[in-house]
Amino acid sequence: MSVQKLTLPSPAKLNLMLHILGRREDGYHELQTLFQFLDYGDELTFAVRDDGVVQLHTEFDGVPHDSNLIVRAAKKLQEQSGCPLGIDIWIDKVLPMGGGIGGGSSNAATTLLGLNHLWQLGWDHDRLAALGLTLGADVPVFVRGHAAFAEGVGEKLTPVEPEEPWYVVLVPQVSVSTAEIFSDPLLTRNSSPIKVRPVPKVNSRNDCLPVVARRYPEVRNALNLLGKFTEAKLTGTGSCVFGGFPSKAEADKVSALLTETLTGFVAKGSNVSMLHRKLQSLL
Repeated sequence: MSVQKLTLPSPAKLNLMLHILGRREDGYHELQTLFQFLDYGDELTFAVRDDGVVQLHTEFDGVPHDSNLIVRAAKKLQEQSGCPLGIDIWIDKVLPMGGGIGGGSSNAATTLLGLNHLWQLGWDHDRLAALGLTLGADVPVFVRGHAAFAEGVGEKLTPVEPEEPWYVVLVPQVSVSTAEIFSDPLLTRNSSPIKVRPVPKVNSRNDCLPVVARRYPEVRNALNLLGKFTEAKLTGTGSCVFGGFPSKAEADKVSALLTETLTGFVAKGSNVSMLHRKLQSLL
């Protein structure tokens, strides 16, 4: 008897650095970035149904059911695999939307990997990542599940092993428009390429930070407050801001001080996604 129901984590990610090398003819930007996962995220529950219907039972404000990345991922996989089965999906959502920590992309990847398991499709990561890329540039890194140096629009991935500190992540109560940031005339678009080896420690800047900080005072405030304790960085185009600490105790201490006025959380950096650790344990 095959498994009919499954609950899986959908982890957050951080961009430890993000350099913009130029704009391509198709309008996308050439990037170099370093992805690492957090042991913190949403949780998705899947239950197989035999009528072919894909149903997400959790509503998202302002996101129509069929536009949700979770539903789009499920339907694309169903379509491309020819699988006659359907799925019921519930999500326990803790990751902010528009936060730069990969919420939607991670949910899509968890859906692809979860359904590949439940529907017994036997697709490998290459095939799932290729499908994931059609949903978003950040989906493949979540499908592959390993910290990576990413190039291109973020889809060319080289596995890396950066340090795994504890992070304080602050969540300014504002949703940043990625399209708005990437079309800003003041955005740096001519960073010099860096080599993947060794893992970049210097050049750990995010080229989006000056533009985001200028446009969003809430993000600027979070960077300033966290910056009193450690190097404060922006992940993706924000809004989330993070800083690393050598121990949970230190991270907890700083978080306690800052979360009196700001929303945030503490999480361990991880080079292997907790989704992949969970799937591995099911084999």
